[in-house]
Amino acid sequence: MDLFRSVLYLPASNPRAIEKARGLDCDAVILDLEDAVAPDAKAEARQAAVEALIAGGFGPRVGVRVNGLDTPWGADDLTALCVHRPDFVVAPKIESPEAVREVAARLPDGVALWIMVETPLSVLRLDSIAGAGAPLAALMLGINDFGERMNLVLDADREPLKPWLAAVVAAARGHGLLAIDGVVNAVDDADRLRAECLQGRAFGFDGKSLIHPNQIAAANAAFSPSAGEVAKAREIVAAFAAAEAEGKGAIRVGYRMVERLHLEAAHRLLARHAAVSTSPQDGPI
Repeated sequence: MDLFRSVLYLPASNPRAIEKARGLDCDAVILDLEDAVAPDAKAEARQAAVEALIAGGFGPRVGVRVNGLDTPWGADDLTALCVHRPDFVVAPKIESPEAVREVAARLPDGVALWIMVETPLSVLRLDSIAGAGAPLAALMLGINDFGERMNLVLDADREPLKPWLAAVVAAARGHGLLAIDGVVNAVDDADRLRAECLQGRAFGFDGKSLIHPNQIAAANAAFSPSAGEVAKAREIVAAFAAAEAEGKGAIRVGYRMVERLHLEAAHRLLARHAAVSTSPQDGPI
């Protein structure tokens, strides 16, 4: 099972950040050609991203966020990545399934497509966008753009955002995609970061977008199964494996009734725990 608990953005134009990223303990890094790069530095950043992909040596998986195809740089970004392939490409400001397919048609085989959900139209069309088909693999919530366009006032509990948090996860789950929560801009606010990570986990996200290496540990911790969750999952699996549970759709485990759907969930959690335990970024928890 691939883990994407911590997904770190870094400017493709920053060679020091790229070099440091090769040894970071995040699950993925995204070399950003879009928001983090000024218009007059786009070509330079694209070349830097290509050189980073050629050099390799990354511990985390590597994605590249390209510019939109409606910009002067998007087509060239995708052309460059057809030769020097990242693990995935992130497309910004996607607002229709047709836009998904337009980007997908320019990707080489084997490169996954992640898309940014960051406009009012994108959340209103989530089901059709998420159902656009392969190679679409993930929905990433772009909180900054979405919040600005919606004129939201967001504090630590993200109350106005909650319906859309749930909607993004529902669309992802309905179509077998990853769901990645948005960033925390306050890079020195450890309490807010932890709270948002735990909230994202509670809503069902697979991981969180990050903008600074000091945010990685909190995301990895929040999106990894806890010791208590692992113990409960093992208890459910053991109970259904017992002879007296054979053929039953629901059984009693401790003080609660559990069904086969809980058994499936327990197996998924234990698979995630096994992936965390064997990840090169983490030791056993």
